[in-house]
Amino acid sequence: MEKNKMTDQRLMVYGPPNSSSAYVIRDFLKRSLVSFDWIPVETIDSLKLLIPGQISSKAQLPVVRLPEGDLLYNPTVENIACKLGWISKPKYTEYDVSIFGAGPAGLSAAVYAASEGLRTVLVEREAIGGQAGTSSRIENYLGFPNGISGSELAERAKNQAVKFGADILLIRKGIKAEFIDRKLHVDLIDGNKIIAKANISATGVEYARLNLPEEDHFLNLGIYYGAGASEALLCANQHVFIVGGGNSAGQAALNFCKHAKKVTMIIRGSNLSDSLSYYLLSRIKDKKKIEVLYNSAITQLHGNGTLDGISISNSVTKQVSNYDTKFVFVCIGGKPNTIWAKDTAIVRDDAGYLVTGNDLFMPQFSQRWDKSFTPAFLETSVAGCFAAGDVRFNSIKRVASAVGEGAMAVTFVHRYLHENY
Repeated sequence: MEKNKMTDQRLMVYGPPNSSSAYVIRDFLKRSLVSFDWIPVETIDSLKLLIPGQISSKAQLPVVRLPEGDLLYNPTVENIACKLGWISKPKYTEYDVSIFGAGPAGLSAAVYAASEGLRTVLVEREAIGGQAGTSSRIENYLGFPNGISGSELAERAKNQAVKFGADILLIRKGIKAEFIDRKLHVDLIDGNKIIAKANISATGVEYARLNLPEEDHFLNLGIYYGAGASEALLCANQHVFIVGGGNSAGQAALNFCKHAKKVTMIIRGSNLSDSLSYYLLSRIKDKKKIEVLYNSAITQLHGNGTLDGISISNSVTKQVSNYDTKFVFVCIGGKPNTIWAKDTAIVRDDAGYLVTGNDLFMPQFSQRWDKSFTPAFLETSVAGCFAAGDVRFNSIKRVASAVGEGAMAVTFVHRYLHENY
C-alpha cells in the first residue's frame, strides 16, 4: 500500500484527558492513518516540563508537535492537514465529473472515473472514508478474509484514485451549489469554485443524535458519534456504552471489549438479529464482557463538565437504571448530508435522501420534477447529476453495495457525457 508521507513518522498530541478539541484531533489522525502518540497533560506548565524552552505561557492546549519539531497550538484539523501538505487547490477550472464525499461510494467512483480518463475531482469535507472509515474492522467485504479497518481500506482506495490522476480536495465544504448551463457550479468555503459537466453525490449520512437536553454539553466530553476507534486504548478498565445495534455498533463493541472492563450495547429493539450480521452476532454472544440491553434507551446524561453517568429506561418494564460511565459511543441511524441540495431542483424525500431512477416516478415524487428526460438508475431529477451509496433513497447500507454504486455511477456519467458533449 502506498502511504501518505506522514504515515511512518509520529506526531505528538498533548492535551487534557477530558478535552473535546483533543478528541477531534485524535479521531482525525486515527482515521487518516497518521501515527501519533497521545500524551495527557493538564496545563501548559506541565507541558513545559516535557518540552523545555519552547512553550509560551500564553499557549493553549491541545498542542500538536510535528515530527520536524514544529508546534501547533490548539489547532483545527484544517491547520493540521495544511501542515501535513494535504490541502491543495483545484488543478483545473472545469472537470468532467465532480464527486462529493470520500466514503466507499465516492472513492470507488473516483477510482473508476479517473482510470477511464475522465477529468475527476473528489471533494471531502472531513476525513477520507466516511462512516466506514471509523470502523475498527470490516470483515464481510470481498477479498479480505481476515478483515481490514475502514480507514485502511479508504486509504488504499484514495491512493488508487490518486495514481489514476484524480484530484482530491480534503477538508473542503461546499457553501453553495447551482446548475448553470447544465453544469454544476459549487462554491467551496475556502473561496475556490468547482465546475463540472457531471456530478456524483456520495455525501453519505451522519449519525443520528440522542436528542437529549444535555447532549451538546457533553459532545466529545463523554458522548461520541461513531465507532470511536481512536479511543479504544483510552477505555482500559472502563465501562463503555454503545448505542445502536447495527454492524458498526457491533464491531465497536468487539473492539472496545479488548480493553474495557465491560461493554454494554443499548438497543431499542427486542433482538440484535434484525440489524446485525450473523458473524458479528455470534461473536458478541460469546463475549462475556459484552452485555446487551434490549428495549432500552438513554434518557438522561449526568456530569459536571464531563460525562460521568447515564440513566437508561426500559420501554417494556418502565424501569430506569443509573450507570457510571465516561464513554458513550452513538452509532444509530443517520440523516443524509444533502443540505447542499435544498436550493436546487434535485428531488429529496422527507428525510433528505436523494431520489433517483424509477423511484422519481413514485406518486410522492412524480409531481416534483419536470420529467424532461428519462433518468438512469442512479440519476437524480437533474440530468447529469447522480447519487451513490447511503445518501441515495432506498439504497442498501453496506460497504460493498456503496462501492458497486460508485462504479456504476461512472458508467452512467460516461453515457451522459457522450450524449451531451
